[in-house]
Parts: sequence; structure tokens; C-alpha cells
Amino acid sequence: MIPNRFTYPSPGFDFYWKHGRGRKMLKKLSNIPEKEVIEQRIPLLFEFDQLADQVVNETYQKLGYQQTDALLNTIFESGIDAVPEAPESLKQLFREVTTIPEWLNWTKVEQGSAFCRRSGPLGLIVLRNYCLMGGYESAAINKPLIFTGALKKGDAKRIAETTEFWVAITHKNALLQHAAGFKHAVKVRLMHAYARVSVRKIPEWENQSWGEPINLWDMIATNLGFSLVFMEGLKNLGLKPNQQEIEGLLHLWKYVGYLLGIPAHYLPDTEEQAIAELYKWTITQPPADEDTKALALALMNEPYNVSFPKYQWQKRLVLNVHLAYNYFFLGKRSCNEMGLPKSPLGFLPRLVPVFQFIPELVTQRSARYYDKRTASGRKKQEHIKDLFLEGHSAALAQHHHRNK
Repeated sequence: MIPNRFTYPSPGFDFYWKHGRGRKMLKKLSNIPEKEVIEQRIPLLFEFDQLADQVVNETYQKLGYQQTDALLNTIFESGIDAVPEAPESLKQLFREVTTIPEWLNWTKVEQGSAFCRRSGPLGLIVLRNYCLMGGYESAAINKPLIFTGALKKGDAKRIAETTEFWVAITHKNALLQHAAGFKHAVKVRLMHAYARVSVRKIPEWENQSWGEPINLWDMIATNLGFSLVFMEGLKNLGLKPNQQEIEGLLHLWKYVGYLLGIPAHYLPDTEEQAIAELYKWTITQPPADEDTKALALALMNEPYNVSFPKYQWQKRLVLNVHLAYNYFFLGKRSCNEMGLPKSPLGFLPRLVPVFQFIPELVTQRSARYYDKRTASGRKKQEHIKDLFLEGHSAALAQHHHRNK
């Protein structure tokens, strides 16, 4: 069955690959995937993480959130054998995620996470204004967000949670068992399943239109957003990842994807494989609709809905800085499709590569400077993450106060 969402060629993304930022990537492919090859991925729209759904049905649905969370924390600290009364599905899931796959290379994982850390604030700018905002150009992948009430909750929550997750899993040794990043990844896997189980219960959800909520193909695309699109965004800002960093970043996200329930054979090992997979998904996406335009505008207006910066003129400045990066990464056509106004600061992102040129040269030639820049970049990312979390908490408190 071909769901209604399947749109080939996608109007917006076809333009992106032929005339936008995707042009350079497409040149790296020896063969551009044909429609017949792409259609082989359609069944993935109806595949999902069945084991995680079963866990949700046997834990969150029966025990409630607090009791399940306490159960998970016990397992994280003492292992699955410490909770003999745990449902068999939960035992199976933990046996799966605690089994180290044969293909895993910890050196590559660390090279990938070090690249994320050394990207500093620019990495978070790319995540927000390229990866996240760019995803809003597809009406399909964001439909579960609409059904779970993302607009009512506001984008401050999503940005805070995404930033917290990303920072947690890119710490040094973050994905070792018992480490915070590993726990975060497993909990996000279950949160995806919880959302999927919840959306399925909504009568208006139509599988024949959208596929399964949070299906396998959309999860692969999200994974590529955090790896390939993230890397391309940083390249456009003047960061020059070496071959070890490129392979490391893809390997890092292959393992994160594995922990999130994506079968490893669907995730790329090389940049060329990643580009081909991203092309297959994007070129079939329906254009932004009213729902995704509303999500894009909510993300744009997020600075006005958090406690930092303090003054209105500062919030307006931050909003215009983000808009400048949106136009820089996504192009005029995509931003117009999502209803994003042009920023008077459009020149700003074009200056960034100039200031990155010398630091990048030194970074690639000096191991000591590389380590110093990585530590400095992580410190700045931690600070921004804390600001996001504080801003979200303040916005939440304000929301509860208004609704009393």
C-alpha cells in the first residue's frame, strides 16, 4: 500500500537537491536513486518498534509513569536481573540494548562525539535552524507531533528536551552502559513508543494517509538529520571535519539509532550511503501544510516564550539571528513555504566561515588545540542547555499560573 503522504518528486525537496544546499551533496553520489529503488522503502512507513510498544503497554499503561520510571531507574542502576517481576518485553528490550553489537567501534564513537562537542554554539545553531526547522517542511513526519499536542505545549519544551538529549549523548563515554547518555537514549526510545501508542488511539489518525506514527522510515530520516544534515550545516559555516570525524559522526549515530530501536543495517556507514538515504526519504515528502507552518512559526517565536533573554529588544534580536540562519541553510523558497519572514541580519551567517578559517586550520594540525577547543565547545553547549531548561521551566510555570 502506498500512503497518501508519498509525494514523488517532493516539490520543496526536489528544489533543495537541484538548486539548494543539497546540490553539493548530490554530486558525491555515483548514482542518484531512481523512483523504483526509492519505492522499496515504502514498507518502512508501516514498520515500527514493536518491542518498545509492547513494553509501553505492559509498563506505562498498567503501572503509570512514576512507577515505571522508578522501575527503569532500578534496572539502570542494578541490571535487569534485579527486577525479576519485570515484564518479559522489558527484559528482552534491556537484553537487546545491553548487548554490544559486533560492529561497534568505541574509538569511532568518541571521534564522532568529540566533533559534536568541538562544534560549540554553532552545533546548536545548526540543530535548531537547519535540522529542526528544515524538518518542518515535510507535513508527514511532523503529523504525530500535532496529534500529541505539540503546539499547545509550545516549542520551548521541544527545544529544551532535544538539546538536553543531544548534549547527554555527546559527552565523552556517554553511551557506555550506566552512563547518562545511554539511559537517555533508552528512555527516549520508550517515549517514542508511548507517543506512538497514544496517537494510534486517536480516531482521526489514518495509517493509509501517514503510515504508522513515528515509523521506521521517519526515524531513519531523523537520525540522518542529527548526523549528515548536522555535519553539512557545520561545513557551510566553515567547520571542516576530517575523514575520521565524518566516519565517527555516522558511527555515533548508528549506535544511537540502534539504541533507539532502528535496525542497524538501515543506518549508513559512509557519507555517500547517508546522502543516498537522505535523498530517498526527502524526495518523497509532501510539502508543508497548515500544521507544519504553525510548528515552524512556533519555533520562530520561541524566544518570546522563554525567560531569556530578558528584554523584548534582545528577544527580537535573537529571533532575527535565528531567521538569518534559517534562510542561510534552507533558502528563500523553503522559508517562504513555511511562512518565515526575512531577517535584516541575513549577512550574519556568511561572516561565520571567515572567523572559523584560522581556528579550523590550527584545530586539524594541533592535538592539544583540538582538545582545548572540544572542552571549550562543550562548556558553552552546557551553558546554553541550562538556559534552555531554565527558560522552559519558567515558561511552564507561567503557563500553569495563567490556567489556574
